[in-house]
Amino acid sequence: MTHIDAFLYGYPIFMTFLWITGAILFFLRREWRKPGVNEPPELQTYPKVSILIPCHNEEETIRETIEGLDDLHYPEYEVITINDGSTDQTENLLAELAKKYKWLRVIHLRENRGKAMALNLGVLSSESDFLVCVDADAMLDTYALNWMMNHFVHWPNVGAVTGNPRIRNCSSLLCKIQVGEFSAIVGMIKRCQRILGKLFTISGVIGAFRKSALIEVGLWDTDTITEDIDISWKLQTHFWDIRFEPRALCRILMPSTLKGLFKQRLRWAQGGMEVMVKNLWILTKWKQRRLYFLYVDYLFSVVWIYYVAYSALSWALGFVLNPETSTLSMGLLGSWHTVIIGSVCMLQFILGLLMDNRYEKGARKYYFWAIWYPFVYWVIILLTSIIGIPKALFKKKTRFATWDSPDRGNLNHR
Repeated sequence: MTHIDAFLYGYPIFMTFLWITGAILFFLRREWRKPGVNEPPELQTYPKVSILIPCHNEEETIRETIEGLDDLHYPEYEVITINDGSTDQTENLLAELAKKYKWLRVIHLRENRGKAMALNLGVLSSESDFLVCVDADAMLDTYALNWMMNHFVHWPNVGAVTGNPRIRNCSSLLCKIQVGEFSAIVGMIKRCQRILGKLFTISGVIGAFRKSALIEVGLWDTDTITEDIDISWKLQTHFWDIRFEPRALCRILMPSTLKGLFKQRLRWAQGGMEVMVKNLWILTKWKQRRLYFLYVDYLFSVVWIYYVAYSALSWALGFVLNPETSTLSMGLLGSWHTVIIGSVCMLQFILGLLMDNRYEKGARKYYFWAIWYPFVYWVIILLTSIIGIPKALFKKKTRFATWDSPDRGNLNHR
């Protein structure tokens, strides 16, 4: 086996065991035998919170999201919706809801200026020192604000807290697989990264911020398509701490079609590389050394993805040009290494689902659907990375990264 092949097989196995180990340590220290979701901490003070909801063509989801906020068990909060150039009935619906709820304020933008610009306007219009940013399809849990504010009240160096998104439309195979993905991939990696000290990204669908930290770093950059990754790195390069709070639940809608999923993951791939290019400078600064691991791991993952693609292409060409001598082995496929990688992947899934079962009863039942993850998501991640990374490297400079309302899945099956 060559050194390159050793990297091809060894990198995913090593990283999986690292994520598992870190996640278990986090769980034992901060979740196991600790108060549950419905036992929020008693705070010495309950500062007012501003909830920001950027909207673009959200007529199908915004009413349910706003009405759900009326059930929050937090003493004082306001809600600011930023209608970013919607062309459907979003503006009329927000006007109707603003008459019903006194804590709701609405900002209208006549042209689509992007999610980052919408959030910046929300910050500047807010009355409180703490902000919670959620998507227009998000349903915040009753005590989500309490759990996130616990970090800000007790630790003045905390600049942001990311919550725990849970999927509420599980009617399709793709969505059922994503339940496992959010537990075994997203949740476990965030747990491990928190043990290591730095997070790659706050969840864009639910993130809480200290306003002074946002102002210090210059708010969100309006030219980046993944504003959540970008603001995470801006805060951490300015030495603000980011926390992961698994009990701050937020139920969301995810794409239920391959087209919608592909578009979402393409945006993630492109946005991730844009942020890495922007933050290349940290590798020359010793003070930023705690971010080195995240950066180098990202670079390794890119190299790994392209080598897998090269291996697959080489096999395909060999099969077409000389099928008689071609073997069934294709890089990661067709060897005993594949069995090991697949087994480790399934171990990660079962542990992730067990950890999140206390937050989502019955999460374990989605383990069966997790076996399809390598067949569906690895292929999508491979393709979107191959396309998205060059798009980021050769992207033309724009002032505003405008956006479209994403695929929310089947809204009739939640």
